[in-house]
Amino acid sequence: MRAFITGLAGPALTDAERAFLREMQPWGLIVFQRNVTAPEALRRLIEDVRAMLARDAPVLVDQEGGRVQRLDLPHWPKYPPAAAYGRLYERNRKAGLAAARLGARLIAADLAAAGIDVDCMPVADVPVRGADAVIGDRAFAAQPDAVAALAAAFAAGLAEGGVLPVLKHIPGHGRATADSHHSLPVVSAERATLETSDFAAFRPLAGLPLAMTAHVMFTAIDPVAPATTSATIVRDVIRGSIGYQGLLMSDDISMGALRGSLAERARAAFAAGCDVVLHCNGAIAEMHAVAAAAPELSGESARRAAAALAAKKAASPIDLAAKRAEWSALMSTVWEPVRGLA
Repeated sequence: MRAFITGLAGPALTDAERAFLREMQPWGLIVFQRNVTAPEALRRLIEDVRAMLARDAPVLVDQEGGRVQRLDLPHWPKYPPAAAYGRLYERNRKAGLAAARLGARLIAADLAAAGIDVDCMPVADVPVRGADAVIGDRAFAAQPDAVAALAAAFAAGLAEGGVLPVLKHIPGHGRATADSHHSLPVVSAERATLETSDFAAFRPLAGLPLAMTAHVMFTAIDPVAPATTSATIVRDVIRGSIGYQGLLMSDDISMGALRGSLAERARAAFAAGCDVVLHCNGAIAEMHAVAAAAPELSGESARRAAAALAAKKAASPIDLAAKRAEWSALMSTVWEPVRGLA
């Protein structure tokens, strides 16, 4: 079992991908819209992957709601962006927290039915005025305490549905002035400012089992490398100031924020202290390059990986129709559902 998570090219395994999975043994799989056609086809794909790996490997997805929703209409309900929960929270904290937890529980039911057991959510980034829109309404709120409270509620809802949450993008992407999919965001804020805002939202969430790094450079801490490949930030900020001790995965190492070959990027992330690297685009040549650079999952990283998977609980019973009606009533004043929600 190697320390990377892989994507795939389409909705069914190719012969080359079957051989790759059997030989390279990624720790897990991440699925995107290109892999999703209909519920039964998605279940077959996930079953095929787990058969090739000969184990119940974790399967991840970015199912935030809003702009970032991989399982979507017409087969799955539409969900709001995180900011909608923040708007409700501003009006009524109890209602906002209840809606975030219940919305996540409904998402978990969708994912679990498809065989997906990890959701790359909650987003705990704290946006600031003038930042790039890549985070925007993906953030719950603009205040660290509100972000932490809503993110904790969302993570709890996922866990109640048998789905592991992934905290992202640690130690913070909300201040970034560029979209890390395309270029490297450089943040020049002083460390004292970061500690009381960006990093502060993550501290109450440090007990979550999985977290994803930010491809963001914080020049006050490390003027050379972004968080994903910075040993200083992983050691002093993520593991130190924030206190996160769970499994740390990189954001997608094929993104434009990083430099060097795929193998160089992977090695840099591991050297910085990431336990697992994430590669998403499903390009088979790139997949082989990442796999070749990924070590076997061992030592402290293997312990963290095992602890993360052991944190997954059996889903609690739920009356989906009743809970969806309850959630819709809570959200009715802050979000207009897309036709086909039910």
